[in-house]
Amino acid sequence: MRVSRIQLINWRNFQHVDVDLSNRMFIVGPNASGKSNLLDVFRFLRDIVVAGGGIQRAVEDRGGLSKIRCLAARSEPTVQVKVALSENGADAPEWQYNLSLRVESRGHRRVLVDKEQVWQRHELILSRPDENDDKDEERLTQSHLEQIGSNQEFRPISKFFGGVSYLHLIPQVVRNPEAFSGPGMPVEDPFGRGFLDRVIRTPKTIRRSRLRRIEQALRVAVPQLRDLSDVQDQTGTPHLEAVYEHWRPNAGKQREDQFSDGTLRLIGLFWAMLESDPLLLLEEPELSLNAAIVSHLPSLLYRLQRQSQKQLIVSTHSFDLLTDRGIGAEEVLVLSPGEQGTDVRLASSLGEIHGLLHGGMTLGDALQPYMAPKDIGQIELAL
Repeated sequence: MRVSRIQLINWRNFQHVDVDLSNRMFIVGPNASGKSNLLDVFRFLRDIVVAGGGIQRAVEDRGGLSKIRCLAARSEPTVQVKVALSENGADAPEWQYNLSLRVESRGHRRVLVDKEQVWQRHELILSRPDENDDKDEERLTQSHLEQIGSNQEFRPISKFFGGVSYLHLIPQVVRNPEAFSGPGMPVEDPFGRGFLDRVIRTPKTIRRSRLRRIEQALRVAVPQLRDLSDVQDQTGTPHLEAVYEHWRPNAGKQREDQFSDGTLRLIGLFWAMLESDPLLLLEEPELSLNAAIVSHLPSLLYRLQRQSQKQLIVSTHSFDLLTDRGIGAEEVLVLSPGEQGTDVRLASSLGEIHGLLHGGMTLGDALQPYMAPKDIGQIELAL
């Protein structure tokens, strides 16, 4: 199953969004245009299901509904997310989920469900508020999505959102997880704090098979690396270990604290692609990697994606990543900030892009004006 369409009203940077999504999507735009905030829609739905605390916790972790609500919304008080889910290969959606939130008008000013709807194919199977909600407004502090006793009819939606995975691995966190532990850390682990524990908890046969595959891919980018494996030290702490070949007769073993940033990010990226989550969100996977590797990432991710059958949504600032001729304009979301919020369009809907592509340009070259800040030429004058 995959997300085939997303509609937003007053979410973060976006006053209104309505776009179709493919099985692989790239999100581009200048700084502060909302790339991370667009990915956060899926993390938000995930948090409602699995983080504990449901809607109240998911909203609180984001600073309250006033922080989520688009500044351009003016008098419109609600925030709305609508998602269509389709079976792989199917055009028509199997499920549609609509959630609209508002703040309680009096009392504790809690977040309330303004509207919650579920369609299976064309049949409306849930519509709230209902008569029970009218009798007891306390029920509106929770969605049915987060309640096992209430989502039986549409549990595939809950399971899908609960399986959303987000990765923005930070090498320093992987090397020294203790320094980044404690209260206030996200429930999920996007930065790699528990990455090594995640690896070691995987059944041994699967773990070793994945590490062998990752090693094969890594040796293209890091030719001197071989024998990537997992080990535990005397205290039981898990580590990654590899042999680095060099001019000396006996190659030297290194652990993750000696791996380069790029090597660690690639290991985390490949591992995430081999996991079974239905939707993977990647934030700027090009960081710490040289341009030659970045330009080959899309084709490599595509091969891994076909094997894992997962949907992939990637935010990027990299022109090099978009030079891959296999990326279609219908796979790229272009974010354009303006006074009324950020506009989101498929690159395939931009007429000038078609002409540039037919003229031989890559998507990276054609989209360069959309990815750079509007007045970037004036930056020297500001110093």
